[in-house]
Amino acid sequence: MHSSGKGAGLGIALVSALAFGGSGVAAKPLIEAGLDPLHVVWLRVAGAAVVMLPLAWRHRDLVRRRPVLLLGFGLLAVAGVQAFYFASISRIPVGVALLVEYLGPALVLGWIRFVQRRPVTRAAALGVVIAVTGLGCVVEVWAGLSFDVLGLLLALGAACCQACYFILSDHGSTGEDRADPLGVIAYGLLIGALVLTVIARPWGMDASVLGGRVDMGGTSVEAWLLLAWVVLLATVLAYVTGVVSVRKLSPQVAGVVACLEAVVATVLAWVLLREHLSLPQILGGALVLVGAFIAQSQSPKAPSGPVASGAGAPGATAEGALPVGRAGG
Repeated sequence: MHSSGKGAGLGIALVSALAFGGSGVAAKPLIEAGLDPLHVVWLRVAGAAVVMLPLAWRHRDLVRRRPVLLLGFGLLAVAGVQAFYFASISRIPVGVALLVEYLGPALVLGWIRFVQRRPVTRAAALGVVIAVTGLGCVVEVWAGLSFDVLGLLLALGAACCQACYFILSDHGSTGEDRADPLGVIAYGLLIGALVLTVIARPWGMDASVLGGRVDMGGTSVEAWLLLAWVVLLATVLAYVTGVVSVRKLSPQVAGVVACLEAVVATVLAWVLLREHLSLPQILGGALVLVGAFIAQSQSPKAPSGPVASGAGAPGATAEGALPVGRAGG
């Protein structure tokens, strides 16, 4: 791969991490202004689905060829991860919620070891231990679980859905019947929007919030601007640049850059929402990222490749596979 291609890929991957990392920061003021978290998720997914309709039409053959893959992607990677994540940030800081979600790679290694019964390297196991230790620091378990338990459980739910997406990524990315990632994303958003319409019941949404201004860390901001941020930047731009970056970079490099998403979310929440984390939480967050990176780089390879090689860190996939780990953030 030419150095210019790598440079372009790194730049695109950074754009993707920045875009994904800002979703919670833009959404939280809308939630605090009175919108239900599920309604915000519905607005995000439905808005992005409308924007991606041309791609869905272009890849309409996927409905016939890979209906199960599309359904799983829509239910887990879109509806599941985002619903749990947005619900969690209504109760706990954005950075903490995203760091908890980064336990997804550890859950995938558990799947590889105990369900698929394949060996896991010591380095990968060490990465999981480091990540879990970091999580303990993030939630400050020594404080007697004074942390919002429900918020933590919701974030763990996002991690579980994320892990399911890692496993799902093993399907449709190889062989003669490969599914185009952009087509899968487009249909995943459409299916997710339909599912969330039933669950969120948007007809009961307080739409007046979107016509006013909301507080964002002490600054008054137009609500529709934040919604546009969530839909266009944190969803459409984030997904598309994520796909392009994975195809330009190796899965390992893309996975490392993707870890910046949690850093971006934490920094933006600190600056824009005034969500200050304690020193142990910051150190714990660093441990989560280090553990995720170690697990990603040392995961065992499955016979078919994509799950094990891309399971260790959000955003890492096999060549041409779906971009993983970013649905919630």
